[in-house]
Amino acid sequence: MASRHRMKDHGKRLRQALLIALPLTALGVTGCAQFNALKAKVGATSPSVVVTPPAAAPAGPENPQEPSFTSIVNDELQLGHYAEGESALRRYLKQHPGDRPAQAMLRQLTADPRQMLGAPSSTHVVQAGDSYSSLAARYLGDPGLFLILARYNGSTNPSVLRLGETVRLPLSAKRLSMAPDAAASGADSGESGAVAGTATPPVAESAAVKARRLQKESLALLDQGHKNQALARLDQALLIDPQLKPTGTGAAALRRQLLATYHERAIVLYRDQHLDRAIALWDRVLAIDPDYEPAVIYRARALDLKHRLKQF
Repeated sequence: MASRHRMKDHGKRLRQALLIALPLTALGVTGCAQFNALKAKVGATSPSVVVTPPAAAPAGPENPQEPSFTSIVNDELQLGHYAEGESALRRYLKQHPGDRPAQAMLRQLTADPRQMLGAPSSTHVVQAGDSYSSLAARYLGDPGLFLILARYNGSTNPSVLRLGETVRLPLSAKRLSMAPDAAASGADSGESGAVAGTATPPVAESAAVKARRLQKESLALLDQGHKNQALARLDQALLIDPQLKPTGTGAAALRRQLLATYHERAIVLYRDQHLDRAIALWDRVLAIDPDYEPAVIYRARALDLKHRLKQF
């Protein structure tokens, strides 16, 4: 009897233990399921991190465009960057071996000024409006000879000629005869060309004829697709004769492009407060086209700024 009672009591305690254990087991299973579900949900909603490699910088052109003859003269030689200008001219002549103005400019840069222009000289006091170009035009017969005249005077910056400064002018300038073959071979070999003979051609070309010829050559170059060379050739023509009338198809349009180039370069000089050089460029624009309104406006601003700066 007692044994049966103990068995009954043991069974009762076992059922109670099971009643407690089963909910706990269920809770454990449910908890795991909820945790896994939550984990899956977090994994689904969390953005995945994508590591993007840095984009490669675009490669520059293998053969960057060489500067034009005009830019070499204006941006290097006129500013006294003789070594850089010579290197640029030689590279330019390798691409354009028949460019006579470039050959002549290289010759001015590498020849002995005293041998070319002669040692005897007179003095000239710089007046308002004087420049090496205008003095070369007046005394050497060609404004394009500004570089050899500047070197004759030991100038390290041909764009600067101060009022009241004294410059030397050759008494009997020898004609700068150009030997294209020698200049071209000098450009290829990297050696400065020797001074050629001073024989004067039978018929001297007048300034007006030369200006018209250069303008005609500029249009021919433009027709051949050589725009930069065309602008450089027209630049030479207008240096000789700023009042040269545009003749031929495309002459007026090419001149407008050249004037726009002058104006843009003057704007840069103006912003850098190189006021005298900016004003000189606008003077050149207005000598060619007195009604070029942007040059009129900005030249007035530059003169006003120059006046105000002098007051400080």
